[in-house]
Amino acid sequence: MNEILHNILNMLSYDPSAPMLFTSGLFWALFIIFVPVYALLKRRRWQMMLFVILFSLYFYYKSSGVFFLLLVATSAVDYLISKQIAHTESKLTKRALLIVSVVISTGVLAYFKYANFLLSTWTDIIGGNFQPLDIILPIGISFYTFRSISYVVDVYRGKISPAENWIEYLFFLSFFPALLAGPIVRADVLLPQIRENRQADRHEIYIGLWLIIIGVVKKAVFADYIAQYNNLIFDNPTGYSGFESLMGAIGYTMQIYCDFSGYSDMAIGISSIMGFQLPANFNLPYKSKNLTEFWHRWHISLSTWLRDYIYIPLGGNRKGKFRTYLNNFLTMLIGGLWHGASWKFVFWGAMHGGGLIVHKMCRPWLKEIPDTWPVKAISWLLTMTVVTLLWVFFRADSFADAAAIVVNIFTTFDLAYAAPFFEVRYVWCIMMVLMILTHALPTQWIEQMGEGFVGLPWLFKLVIFVLTVQLVLQFMSADVAPFIYNQF
Repeated sequence: MNEILHNILNMLSYDPSAPMLFTSGLFWALFIIFVPVYALLKRRRWQMMLFVILFSLYFYYKSSGVFFLLLVATSAVDYLISKQIAHTESKLTKRALLIVSVVISTGVLAYFKYANFLLSTWTDIIGGNFQPLDIILPIGISFYTFRSISYVVDVYRGKISPAENWIEYLFFLSFFPALLAGPIVRADVLLPQIRENRQADRHEIYIGLWLIIIGVVKKAVFADYIAQYNNLIFDNPTGYSGFESLMGAIGYTMQIYCDFSGYSDMAIGISSIMGFQLPANFNLPYKSKNLTEFWHRWHISLSTWLRDYIYIPLGGNRKGKFRTYLNNFLTMLIGGLWHGASWKFVFWGAMHGGGLIVHKMCRPWLKEIPDTWPVKAISWLLTMTVVTLLWVFFRADSFADAAAIVVNIFTTFDLAYAAPFFEVRYVWCIMMVLMILTHALPTQWIEQMGEGFVGLPWLFKLVIFVLTVQLVLQFMSADVAPFIYNQF
């Protein structure tokens, strides 16, 4: 008996080599226990909030260890400052408090995420010998930091009232479905739902289940299987032909979509089952015909956050063309840095910013071109070429590795490798084709699939669920692969 208890305690304790994820069996075992208790407490708002907070903090503890205390501290500081901002009449004092809050939030993020990068860059400039600091990056810190900043800024702007109490704000900031990798849900979306404390209806529960199924298939089946080949290419940038490298680049393009949108689907689905509606985070981004459209469809909660809290405060499009272009570039540069402390992320953000500028500059001429199918096809192909090549820099271990893969694609490409590749990697190719066809479907068809699932008899829902589990077991790798965006 003692050995059993010891094993259970070990399983429930923090293990840095095995963080708890939406795709881990432990999470779903705990979530099955969580749901009925949550349902019993739902109508008692205070008890419900405390229960969800405790579950969220434990979820974060299982992902980042003692750093759950940093999340609690962040929530306390933000709550106190926001209350002072709301109760202060002086505009100067309000602004000073806002600056203090933003400096604290960005300062903590900068220390954990950028200290080594900045010190390394400075050492390179002065020609010193840099020894990296022993800093562990808390999972999801970028996501909850952006949520906390948007909350304080919105209180300052008078867009929202501050949280009624610290417990309510801690619920918002630690809400476990969106804690580790978004969506970056804002206070004006979630706080009213917390106060309303509405019970999920039958439709929301089954839509939530459908989204969880879709998310699990995207992540555990498609993303993780496709990644097995992609990893070969990125682990050995010069060891494969140009054709094979191109397949790896295209593969990662689809892998990161399935991985990240799969997480978002699960987060939104879990929230829906709990009676909370989170905003959509993806809208078939790979059917975009220009980079502007791509950023309206990809990681929507981040792109709108950057628009509202970086681009518009910089002046947006209100100060002439040059400032508009500069603001676009700086916003995407910050977006690139948000993803990681590395020059390859700086380059990735800068190139997307440059692409947005080029598209805006060409808009007067583009409007003169007939919107025919050949034009749409060329626009799509150009957009996806840029997006795919830039994903190489996002994924590669270093800027040099990314450059080597891109050079390899353009200098050693040979279609003679196509036939043997398709013969050996036929399952990989089938998955890629399926995801491409999914993007070709009209959005309303995909929505109708979800509604169709809701309308099915429970027995058919059970069959779909069992088939999903079987599919995951068939394709799952030996270890549960972390979500790509957990590192941000």
